[in-house]
Amino acid sequence: MLDEQQALEALKLFNEKIQANKAYLSELDTPIGDGDHGANMARGMSETMKAVENGSPSTLSSLFKTVAMTLMSKVGGASGPLYGSAFLAMSKAAQSSSDLSVLIEAGLEAIKKRGKATSGEKTMVDIWSAFLADLQAGTASSEHLQQVVEASKDILATKGRASYLGERSLGHIDPGTQSSAYLFESFLEVQ
Repeated sequence: MLDEQQALEALKLFNEKIQANKAYLSELDTPIGDGDHGANMARGMSETMKAVENGSPSTLSSLFKTVAMTLMSKVGGASGPLYGSAFLAMSKAAQSSSDLSVLIEAGLEAIKKRGKATSGEKTMVDIWSAFLADLQAGTASSEHLQQVVEASKDILATKGRASYLGERSLGHIDPGTQSSAYLFESFLEVQ
């Protein structure tokens, strides 16, 4: 179960991880994307934290909705719509459940729908699917999240900007997978 206070703490941790790793995320994005994932996510999370502080959402659902709307309006590229869609779906799911696996499943389905992606295509879907399976099995850990991030190197990108590179997408960590790992690590740290 995840309450509003834990979720807020997780978002603060996520923001700290994004800010601390902004250059690294953009470095990951340079060979297979636009090279701006870190800058976009850092700006988006900074604005998100301001919106949360100014809006003082009182429920898990309203907190996630604030996150969703801010990320959709402040983050460029694919990340804003994907993360925004995930948090919006999590906001709807939070109206009837505070179970983290239910919330993550809702977010995953929204990402799949928005990005028209499935597992194995070198996208955020891979780590969201793996984290969901781990939550359902009661085995979620930051160690496994890092293994999934590393494994993204060996996946041929067939969706998103990296798919234009074909074989050259191999050998590179997917930046959205890495930023999602920071989010999930943050959730684990407040449990």
